[in-house]
Amino acid sequence: MNASHPSRIFVAGHRGLVGSAIVRALERRRADAGEPWEIVTRTRAELDLRDAAAVRNFFEKERPAFVVLAAAKVGGIKANHDFPVEFLLENLKIQNAIIESAHAVGVSKLLFLGSSCIYPKLAPQPIREKSLLTGLLEPTNEAYAIAKIAGIKLCQAYRRQYGAHFISAMPTNLYGPNDNFDLQGSHVLPALIHKFHLARAKGQGSVTLWGTGAPRREFLHADDLAEACRVLLEKYDADEIINLGTGEDVTIKELAEIVREIVGFTGEIVWDTSQPDGTPRKLLDVSRVRALGWVPRIGLRAGIASAYEWFLAHHVGGRRPAAVA
Repeated sequence: MNASHPSRIFVAGHRGLVGSAIVRALERRRADAGEPWEIVTRTRAELDLRDAAAVRNFFEKERPAFVVLAAAKVGGIKANHDFPVEFLLENLKIQNAIIESAHAVGVSKLLFLGSSCIYPKLAPQPIREKSLLTGLLEPTNEAYAIAKIAGIKLCQAYRRQYGAHFISAMPTNLYGPNDNFDLQGSHVLPALIHKFHLARAKGQGSVTLWGTGAPRREFLHADDLAEACRVLLEKYDADEIINLGTGEDVTIKELAEIVREIVGFTGEIVWDTSQPDGTPRKLLDVSRVRALGWVPRIGLRAGIASAYEWFLAHHVGGRRPAAVA
């Protein structure tokens, strides 16, 4: 078996919210610290990560020493509800192909990124890593969660059976550049940005949001997550999963008010209580990653403001809607 290239890092999913942030973090590290890392990426047109044979051929040719598995089919409550088959099958195919190929070519270290939705719906708060598989999952994203749990268990199995240095991290809710702002398939924060932007542009008097607004959620900027991943690649090597988050949360109602203010929408928020809330609370215990020396640096309000600026620049030509009298 040919040796891996010692400085080559494959970032799977480099065009997405998480993957693009990780590439930016690695590039900054390379520039600031002179790290000789070579970042390897492939677009979906160049490599279908669901195709196990194509993935194996890629690994055989490129021989990366490190892998960050940030590629996944993701979406909000509606998307998960409408397409559970795709969320389960596509994520299993991507994970299995990459993890199996990474082991086959002798990758030095692999970081698998899961999600805080792997934890039970009613897990004690803040959620510790040991809560995994101690209760029932939230039904609205069960298929995605089961796929991610399978990825965790596969990484742990390779570590225990073969001694592979495969680690798994569980981020909280993420947002930032390259997020999905589609109203039908996005997560709550980018969806709020898009909804309030459209409402202001159209001069609407109100915006209707799902649920009661009472559930509490934690939000981490993708650039903060990327720095945490860099720390894990350098310092963490254990069988147990590790949480990545801020350790602070807000209600969805509070989040909506922040977004409304930043976007400049002055109308009313109407809560459609016939729609599901999802998990009541999802706050992560982040003491283990804090012990490694990592802390988030981007505050929620500043992060949302920068996310809105990115949305304006990439979705509406950089134009803010005119204020409606």
